[in-house]
Amino acid sequence: MKLRVGVIYGGRSGEHEVSVVSAASIFKHLDRSRFQPVPIRIDKDGRWVLGAKEPTAISAGDVAEAGPVGALQVTEPTAAIGGGIDVIFPVLHGPYGEDGTVQGLLELANVPYVGAGVLGSALGMDKAVSKTVFAAHGLPIVPYITVIAREWEKTPRDVTARVMSSLRYPVFVKPANLGSSVGISRASSDGDLATAIREAFDYDRKIVIESGVPNAREIECAVLGNDEPEASLPGEIVVTHPDGFYSYEAKYLDPSGATPRIPADLPQEIIDRVRRLSIDAFKALDLSGMARVDFFLDGRDATLYLNEVNTIPGFTAISMYPKMWEATGVSYSELLSRLITLAIERHEQKQRLRTSRT
Repeated sequence: MKLRVGVIYGGRSGEHEVSVVSAASIFKHLDRSRFQPVPIRIDKDGRWVLGAKEPTAISAGDVAEAGPVGALQVTEPTAAIGGGIDVIFPVLHGPYGEDGTVQGLLELANVPYVGAGVLGSALGMDKAVSKTVFAAHGLPIVPYITVIAREWEKTPRDVTARVMSSLRYPVFVKPANLGSSVGISRASSDGDLATAIREAFDYDRKIVIESGVPNAREIECAVLGNDEPEASLPGEIVVTHPDGFYSYEAKYLDPSGATPRIPADLPQEIIDRVRRLSIDAFKALDLSGMARVDFFLDGRDATLYLNEVNTIPGFTAISMYPKMWEATGVSYSELLSRLITLAIERHEQKQRLRTSRT
């Protein structure tokens, strides 16, 4: 009997369009001889739609949400994840999907699901908190500061002074709880900084400002597993977009904005270190299932810095996570199958735990 896999996609975050494209690729590559996919869409207004047509968009620019004909509008999310669903594959990038909220709902419903649990999802989503955890584990990170919106509104000069005293231009300004490069800007002066801060606060009440890495190479690595995770061969993003970094436009809107190199052209010792640090970061945040771990490699002295961990990485046709596993010998279809198996294994392990002393 085929397992019924509920694929939850869309969502209320600024990464809604990317989520739809990721889901389209998953539907395309899922092994239909083993699994029966069930589309579960969350619209931007938070409505859950069960029985939606499978998405087919191939780029974020192509996504135009339209209610499917004859779809069942679901007001209770638990109704969408019940009804004979064997396992859930959440493909919800960003807040309200990648931050532990949906994971908490699935835990309450006692349904197996792909990816990190509540704690790991929350830690991975919050760039400020995850950096604190990485530092506590001795993992290499760039200098950074965290700013909340109220602080910027009341004392913007103090924030600028903190940047000047703690960091060096250029700096990157990011919403603390978002992904896919949404709301991220590069600032090379105080004027740029103010604009970048306002842009980031459009997406979150807390932002991270961090020092840029000179002549940085953007290196990524994919991790797969539960208690004994494996790391793929690393890849590299070579950015040619005018933004000068791996921005949202370079990732999803400009077909020639960035070029992936998989595997990355790196000395073996750096490849080994990237893979080792990726597993260390995965374990530090208590993750499971999957994660993409991003690094900066200093172009001057080959110093490696851990940037962030993405607990629901992109699964689009151009996404690095499945491509890095393909280069390591795991096809897209097999990758999905292994993720579903890992989800069920972790769920069965939790079911053996005692819930009372009697």
